[in-house]
Amino acid sequence: MSNKTHRDEKNFNQAALDYHKAEPKGKIEVIPSKPHSSQRDLSLAYSPGVAVPCMEIHHHPETVYDYTGKGNLVAVISNGTAVLGLGDIGAEASKPVMEGKGLLFKIFADINVFDIEIDEKDPDKFIQIVKGIAPTFGGINLEDIKAPEAFYIEQRLKEELDIPLMHDDQHGTAIISAAALINALQIANKNIEEVKMVVNGAGAAAVACANLYISLGLKRENILMCDSKGVINHKRENLTPEKIDFIAQTDIETLEDACKGSDVFIGLSKGNVMTPEMLSSMSENPIVFALSNPDPEIAYDLALSTRKDVIMATGRSDYPNQVNNVLGFPYIFRGALDVQAKGINEEMKLAAVHAIANLAKEPVPEAVILAYNVQNLQFGREYFIPKPFDNRLITKVSSAVAKAAIDSGIARKTITDFDEYETQLLDRMGRDEKLVRMMQNRAKANPKRITLGNAEEYNVLKAAQILYEEGIAYPSLLGDKKYVKEQMERFGINIDVPIIDPSDDDQKENRKKYRETLWKLRQRKGMNEYKAKRYVRQRDYFGPLMLKHGDTDGLIVGFSKNYVSTLRPVLEVIEKEKGVEKVAAMMMILSEKKPIFFADTSINQNPSAEDLVNIAKMAEHTVKSFAIEPRIAMLGFENFAAISDTSKKVAKAVSILHEKFPKMIVDGEIQPDFAMNADHLSDYPFSKLGTTPANTFIFPNLESANLSYKIIRGMKVAQVIGPILMGLKQPVHVLQMRSSVDEIVNLATVAVLDAQRREAKK
Repeated sequence: MSNKTHRDEKNFNQAALDYHKAEPKGKIEVIPSKPHSSQRDLSLAYSPGVAVPCMEIHHHPETVYDYTGKGNLVAVISNGTAVLGLGDIGAEASKPVMEGKGLLFKIFADINVFDIEIDEKDPDKFIQIVKGIAPTFGGINLEDIKAPEAFYIEQRLKEELDIPLMHDDQHGTAIISAAALINALQIANKNIEEVKMVVNGAGAAAVACANLYISLGLKRENILMCDSKGVINHKRENLTPEKIDFIAQTDIETLEDACKGSDVFIGLSKGNVMTPEMLSSMSENPIVFALSNPDPEIAYDLALSTRKDVIMATGRSDYPNQVNNVLGFPYIFRGALDVQAKGINEEMKLAAVHAIANLAKEPVPEAVILAYNVQNLQFGREYFIPKPFDNRLITKVSSAVAKAAIDSGIARKTITDFDEYETQLLDRMGRDEKLVRMMQNRAKANPKRITLGNAEEYNVLKAAQILYEEGIAYPSLLGDKKYVKEQMERFGINIDVPIIDPSDDDQKENRKKYRETLWKLRQRKGMNEYKAKRYVRQRDYFGPLMLKHGDTDGLIVGFSKNYVSTLRPVLEVIEKEKGVEKVAAMMMILSEKKPIFFADTSINQNPSAEDLVNIAKMAEHTVKSFAIEPRIAMLGFENFAAISDTSKKVAKAVSILHEKFPKMIVDGEIQPDFAMNADHLSDYPFSKLGTTPANTFIFPNLESANLSYKIIRGMKVAQVIGPILMGLKQPVHVLQMRSSVDEIVNLATVAVLDAQRREAKK
């Protein structure tokens, strides 16, 4: 192992420990969902009011879904006997994984979760425990239970419980890979009833995959299943019942021989067990799903260099066609819970399979393309499985599963209007935590050089470490080299990134080059050559001059100085975009609802109507760059009245916007609470906003915008990203003083996306 690899692994391991140790402990929490501020609220929530729904449920058990959270609550349950690739590490040690699974349920499908770790290896006792706690939950996700006990446990619980239950290690992989198989076979122009398949691995996932493929039409006699001893054939003895079902009547014994002439290879075993020779021996247009993680059964690049006609999927996110369980389980349980299903049957699984497969064939929305920073995503060899960040999954898969539950007679509740149901699903997922992940994913696809000022500060150094290790950017640190190195050693931050010291000897040529540029820019604005020579030794000027000369792709400054003083050197060096009179700043607010944007939050103290027009246009352009359709509210403290001077100014700006940019979705003057409420908007049918709430807010002056976002930031009720500087020709952003690590990482990510966009435009 190289020193760099060892260092990166050590840093990552420490980051993982720090992440889980940070307050509050754990990855999920319980939050009150009902009012609880008054004594009356508490008397309704508990005694004596709680007795009323208790008796209703006692007399009418089905009303438990009406009066409690059971219908949106899943238990993630494990005994820790097969945790990831770590093996039997015990119930307590499995808890971080179960909490993580709960996090995925919540962020992808808005399902509440209790993780339950049971210290019991005896299958019958484990079953009794799960049955005993089942009344609490609307569904149960079994996780990380070793085979063959997992088969027995799941089968018994499915038979004896009347709520949705699934062992995701088995069926999650089966469902996603089955969807991928349908599409891969179409690309290969092969019929599932005729293909010959090799399944390498004979654990819970492998057996579930094979059985599901059979239900799609694959012939059992065309499957050769291999375990660590080779092909499961008629010569083998002492096989488990699950393996007995896949005994092949053949003399073939090795994986190498099994691959010869086969059409499909499904790897659910361990890394690098498939050789190029094995792949070469397969039939034309071979389908290879190398799903071992992190090392596939055959490396993606090796497979493509061996066979140009290979159709391949892996379990990894850094290659095309990732078979990822998160494409399935959140949405399968979402659909099952929403119809109060009595289980998860084969019809529901197959509905999920076909919904996922069909989604990959539909035109891909711009938001998904932007999320993955690609020019195009089109059904074919490099895209036959939907991407995990495709927001259509919740509507397509959940609806298909819910409909299958209803049609197969397993649903307690019927959905009659599926269009309305899809709207409800989208409203439920108004929380947009995915946006940051999508932004970072785009950045990782084409990282840029980002220079961070104030590099001696811990938050800046920690942000640089995250940017470097996550591959979001190529960070460089701007500061006193000796002091920065001392701080890195003090904080245990060991990353191999450039440290740029404006006073260092190695910057002599740059200082000369930058001095000439600065003097040329400012010589008719009060700056002589001596001042220019002195200023280029200051970080405030050196950073923007690096950007001006293309020595970095983006600049993040301002951690320890006020906004105005940090911005001044930037504006003296970096040109404004064509047509921009004044730059402006915007904040992205990631609340419990959809993301919203505030402008101008940092620069223009009392903008004129014409300034507001320019700010609105810059905001529209910036919001679109995040793959979000801007709906702009021009704010005032009156609704379409224009009585005060401020309201008149805003109304004039709106009039100009309507005249010059008739396709722009913008209106005002309007109060923010009205602009965010569909019912209130319905009182103004003439408004361009219609009845869909605004997501972008242009404030009439700096004080109102700045105070508004700082109240939100101070209350910590939303994640705040910015200020995002708008109107400059190059990506530079000025931090809020004492920004958190996450705020620095997020703003640097914005800078990378900004640089990518400008590069693509060129």
